[in-house]
Amino acid sequence: MSNSVQCVLCPHMCILAPGERGRCSVRLNVDGELVSLVYGRPVAVNIDPVEKKPLFHFMPGIDVFSIATAGCNLKCEFCQNWEISQAAPEDVTPYNMPPEAVVENALSYGCEAIAYTYTEPVVFFEYTRDCARLAREAGIKNILVTAGYINRGPLSELAEYIDAANVDLKSMSDTYYRNICGGTLQPVLDTITYLKESGIWVEVTNLVVPTLNDDPDEIDSLSRWVLNNTGKNTPLHFSRFFPMYRLTDLAPTSIDTLRGARERALDTGLNYVYVGNAVTAEGMITKCPECGETLLVRQGYMITENNILNGNCGNCSAPIAGVWDGMEEQ
Repeated sequence: MSNSVQCVLCPHMCILAPGERGRCSVRLNVDGELVSLVYGRPVAVNIDPVEKKPLFHFMPGIDVFSIATAGCNLKCEFCQNWEISQAAPEDVTPYNMPPEAVVENALSYGCEAIAYTYTEPVVFFEYTRDCARLAREAGIKNILVTAGYINRGPLSELAEYIDAANVDLKSMSDTYYRNICGGTLQPVLDTITYLKESGIWVEVTNLVVPTLNDDPDEIDSLSRWVLNNTGKNTPLHFSRFFPMYRLTDLAPTSIDTLRGARERALDTGLNYVYVGNAVTAEGMITKCPECGETLLVRQGYMITENNILNGNCGNCSAPIAGVWDGMEEQ
């Protein structure tokens, strides 16, 4: 077809006739040229604690300047941010914030990192890349919070500027990805391993959805994959599902299910396993895997106790995996 273009950003590889958009709704063929409809137009701008991303082993306690545009290249039926991730750009009021303004705002608010988050930074790839490049020049860290559904070429371009990432691994079932999320599994696994191999600090989150991916065998499979492919020191977060978007008929994930998932993951050999979107004392604490000393205590997103000294356990001096730059010792 004349003037058709193919988007090579993600595994969907959308072929678009003039005037057509990709599945993400934010990339448009304009007379044979692929154009981003969201560059410099975030619809969510906030200052968050880094723990909210969630990142528990990356510069705990810092403030993070967080941005998102409309759009996503997955269609998860349980989406927790569906009002903006599943919206077309013209349906949400944006801020006018080019990359230079993002970095200026981060500096003015004393944020030590910028997070590309909430929706899916893959679909605002060019904006993420340009912000991250300027942030790196300004001495600001870059955090990618993503579902990881991206092709290797653009991922490698982004990875050059990313310091930490939390990747949402939704399931170890390709059928689940196809039926519930509108994607496939393998590209996400490839993204996680590539980020890890690139020297980026990686944490993994799994949203535990009742009756869909909460089977103990599935929890074991996911935990073993993280262990075998990223190592025992990769933090794994099991997050609580709340009914919304297209899955309002399901109940929230039970606390017992989340606790059970955490215990099973620890039993596989992972050192750091957490519970998110729920109040569980044990699910928010970091302990030394060598001596069992309590190292970090969190209440909500606040650090209330810190026994990490120069990246080591304050009790037995064992090294604790993570990035602890500038962390104040208490």
